[in-house]
Order: sequence, then C-alpha cells, then structure tokens
Amino acid sequence: MAIPISQMWTVAAYVLKQKLQGRKRYPLVLMLEPLFRCNLACAGCGKIQYPAHILKQNMPPEECFRAVEECGAPIVSIPGGEPLLHPQIHEIVEGLIARRKYIYLCTNALLLKEKLHLFRPSKYLTFSVHLDGQKEHHDFSVCREGGYEIAVEAIREAVRRGFRVTTNTTLFDGADPRSVRAFFDEMMDLGVEGMMLSPGYAYEKAPNQELWLQRERTKKLFRLILSNRKKQWVFNLSPLFMEFLMGLRELACTPWGMPTYNLFGWQRPCYVQQDGYAETFQELMEETEWERYGPESGNPKCQNCMMHSGFEATAVNHTFSGWRGFLDTVRATFALYPDPEAAEELEKLPPAPHPWELVQIGGANRERTS
Repeated sequence: MAIPISQMWTVAAYVLKQKLQGRKRYPLVLMLEPLFRCNLACAGCGKIQYPAHILKQNMPPEECFRAVEECGAPIVSIPGGEPLLHPQIHEIVEGLIARRKYIYLCTNALLLKEKLHLFRPSKYLTFSVHLDGQKEHHDFSVCREGGYEIAVEAIREAVRRGFRVTTNTTLFDGADPRSVRAFFDEMMDLGVEGMMLSPGYAYEKAPNQELWLQRERTKKLFRLILSNRKKQWVFNLSPLFMEFLMGLRELACTPWGMPTYNLFGWQRPCYVQQDGYAETFQELMEETEWERYGPESGNPKCQNCMMHSGFEATAVNHTFSGWRGFLDTVRATFALYPDPEAAEELEKLPPAPHPWELVQIGGANRERTS
C-alpha cells in the first residue's frame, strides 16, 4: 500500500503555507515521547538510562494533545521507550487521529500482535517497526534472540488486518551492506509500505560509544547499500536525504525540523542532544541558539551526525524551495543510481562474521566498509 495521496498533499500544503508566510523555521514532524520505559535494552539506546522513578512515568493523553496542537506539525512520530507499554497509548492515537495528524507509532513489535485489537486501521496511523536488519543482525543489535521473528510475525498480522506498516532501521559501524540489501527484499516480501533508514546516532547516555558511524564511513556504507537499487524497494524517506547519505548531496542540519517533546518538556536542540528544556514550543523556537548546532557550526557533538531528524527536514524544504528543488526530487525519486564500482566493491567484500561472534558492534568487522 503506497503512502496516501492525502498525506503527501497535507505535507506539501503545510510546507508551502510556511513559505508563503515567510517562516524560515518551522517543524515538519513532532517527535512525541510519552515515556522512556522499554522492554528491550539495546546497546545503542540512550533513552532507557534514566532512574527507575523516571522510567515509571507516563505522559497523560491531554498533555500529548497540548504539545501536538502547540507545535502544529502535520506528522507526529511516537518513539520511546516502547510506546505500546503506555497504558493509554490507544487513547493518544485516537486523539491524534481525531485531530487529523499522521502518526508513526514506533515500536519494536514485541507487543504489537497482542495489542493490535486496541487500534483501528486508518490512513492516519502507521506502525513503524524497528528492525535493524536480517534476523541475526537485528537480534544482536537489540540484545535479544528471537526478537526478529516476533516482529516479523506482528508485521504479517498487522498487514493482514489492513494497517499501514513501515520499518525503521538504524545502521551502525560494521553493518554488512549485502545483508542490508537482502533485508530490503525480505521487508518488501512482507508487504510493508516503505522502509526508513538512518545511520547510528551518538546518544551521550548510550552505554556503547564505539558503534557510531563516522561521517565518511557513513557515506561509503550507504553508497554500497543504496547504489544499484532494485525497483521494488520502497523507502519512506526523502530521496534527497538518501542522496545525502550516499555522499551525493550536501545538506545543512535543520535541528528545529523535528522537535522533541517528552516527560521533561521541549528538548533542546533536537532528538539526539539534550542541552536543556523549554517550557513552551515558542520558547524552544525563539530562544534556542540554533547557530550552535549542526556540523557547519563546529560543535564537536554534531560533526558525525547524519540522522534523519536533523537532515530530512532540510531535504523536504529544498523540494519546495523552487523548481530546481522540485525537479531534483522528481529525478531522485525514480533514480536507481547505477554504480559499477560500488557493485564490484560489494562483490569483493569478504564473508561477514556472524554478529554474535563479534566482541562488539563495529569492532571485529570494522574493515568491511574501510
């Protein structure tokens, strides 16, 4: 099932309205975190490292609705933690649907199959299932054997019942490009609407700090993965952002494009970094020193970041910046990026070790994208 035309039109109309009003800074997606609690303990996660009294908290639905209305973005992504652990998640989703917001409920899908009865299929609701590659790679990434099989079964059931389903994949240092491409085939066979990709992002609170991709290594990895792509692969990403990941396009960071609201308030400056909190969205937008963030700022925390929450909004903004941006997007949408050198390099890669044999992600197989 393709992304509804109504969603594409809603986003386009929203962005054009901001431009006509002369707004240079506007949100595209609200990252709404109603809890930090999770039923996994992934090595790369910085969201579950809070003390127990914080992990027990749940944001009330009314507070979620206030944040959504205050922000005004047409799309709401609900990460966590694991949102399906929230006892009122169905009320939150229903309230956002009533407000005609397009929702991406991010989940590891361990609870999805048993909780599907709480929701009704809607063009406004998409389950974004976290899968970090094929079975052995995903299970290793989330530190739980069997997690992939549970998620795949939940995806099958959700698709069977008529729900919109996408996947959300984070790639870390040492990722096997051939396995990732095979993973794309598997997801398309499952019937997902599209796939989202992002390089690993360095949460300061994450326990394993050696798995993050450096910028040049990110470009090389994504060039191997996304060049010579198959026509049946469908991605839930701006095609210009994908060119950015491949090193074919430069984009500046737009940290305000996907603002985060969580248990502490409006997080400065973005989903990854925590430099304090604002009490209101207006305060976040008007009083944050945005020039301090993004690779171009010289901030060492930003130098290797290429994640979607900072750069995809930039890509979308370029699409609507004029005819050139629109034509760039149309071209990139249908491009398969033939690259004989990348294909040859992919073939020459040595066999990848089984992830469970590695001492740590990005260690023993670091040379695979060097």
